[in-house]
Amino acid sequence: MNILQNKIVIAIDGFSSCGKSTFAKKIARKYSYTYVDSGAMYRAVTLSCIRHNIIDNGTVDLVKLNGILNNIDIDFEYDNKGNQITKLNGENVENEIRSITVSSRVSIISSIGSVREKLVKLQQGFGVKKGIVMDGRDIGTAVFPDAKLKIFMTADPKVRAKRRYDELIAKGDNVNYDDIEENIISRDHLDQTRDISPLAKADDAITLDNTYMLPEDQVIWLEEIINKL
Repeated sequence: MNILQNKIVIAIDGFSSCGKSTFAKKIARKYSYTYVDSGAMYRAVTLSCIRHNIIDNGTVDLVKLNGILNNIDIDFEYDNKGNQITKLNGENVENEIRSITVSSRVSIISSIGSVREKLVKLQQGFGVKKGIVMDGRDIGTAVFPDAKLKIFMTADPKVRAKRRYDELIAKGDNVNYDDIEENIISRDHLDQTRDISPLAKADDAITLDNTYMLPEDQVIWLEEIINKL
């Protein structure tokens, strides 16, 4: 019997556009776990900030932000294929939170202490019953430091930019590759240097560099890891 049959928490951290969500969804589907995209929660808060004109040219109105935090409700629904649908105060915002507008601002909002405090509590609530796969930036270091299985994902920035570009083009978005690469490099810097819960590999996390791997290869990689535990 492998460790996943005991319904553990699987924590997946890593850089933006590494395919964390795709990887986590495949794991959740394979082992009948629940998938939770923590990054979607930060994106939802960022979207709310944009809608309320709380963020402007990188400057955040903290008084207004803290004023709306208590009224922000984030939840998830799942379609019949197990795909996560992010709900912001009951509204399906799954597509809107993936826009380049939100992507370019989410690192700023996610670096704010009051935002992280609220969302970490929500995320920990999802893990009470275990049997979940959660991906993000600080899942294995701050949200679930005692998780039985921690994976840290990385990939070459240019490869990540191309993946993100292809994803957005496939959705019909009018985007520029150079803008996306610049956004990814900027987010990497902000994520790693923020004062609160910076992006970092947990001491007991296993590194997955998927620069030259297909999603299917990554699942095989995980199976081999599990068989060794």
